[in-house]
Amino acid sequence: MSAESAPGGGRPGVEELRRLHLARPDGRPLVLPGPWDAASARAFEKAGFPALATPSAGIAAALGHEDGQTPPEEMFAAVARIVRSVSVPVTADLEDGYGLPAGELVARVLETGAVGLNLEDTERGTRRLRDPREQAERLAAVREAAGPALFVNARVDTYLHKGTAEEAAERARHYTAAGADCVYPILAPAEDLPRLRAAGVEGPLNFLARPGDPSFAELGRLGATRVTFGPGLLGRTLKGVEELGRELLAS
Repeated sequence: MSAESAPGGGRPGVEELRRLHLARPDGRPLVLPGPWDAASARAFEKAGFPALATPSAGIAAALGHEDGQTPPEEMFAAVARIVRSVSVPVTADLEDGYGLPAGELVARVLETGAVGLNLEDTERGTRRLRDPREQAERLAAVREAAGPALFVNARVDTYLHKGTAEEAAERARHYTAAGADCVYPILAPAEDLPRLRAAGVEGPLNFLARPGDPSFAELGRLGATRVTFGPGLLGRTLKGVEELGRELLAS
């Protein structure tokens, strides 16, 4: 599917995904569950979700890999199967982009049918946190290659590296200026959302929801635009499968 498939150069689904981020009733965040395979994607669509966001860690687990160890070919193939299985827009977590040049990365994402991607600022191999200007240049190259055809979610890994809200906000500002549609300060606590906003984080902001976090409505009030779960929903599902197995053994 080409980038010219919809008015303005966007593709079917990408403008809907953008609209879902911006047109939020009562300020409630957009809640995007993370399917790890085609079956879970169809289940989430059947439940009524208007879009989906694949988690790289969830797909890795489903494919039998450790988080961060999925071969790129397997990840792209898994995303393509998920996209084919549903009719709602899908955005894909593609870690740090697997070292692919921006043009090649964009082409590979478009081939899967996904209309968005996450890119993190931790290098996959060294696990170092990239310089924010270096990452901003990469995001700008991805934006130039994709045009309006992809929704770009820039993951900010400051909290993973024990940084502060102010440091995360600085990175987020660089990434937004580079053309990111959304920023994702992963592991930011809910109480830091107002601090991030006060520090100049504008536009859509992705929050990682974990057990014990405030309600979605409260997260929206605090400043979240979008809520995702990483591999958390797969973890909850596997606990249910384990319980089912124990019931079968006890019967």
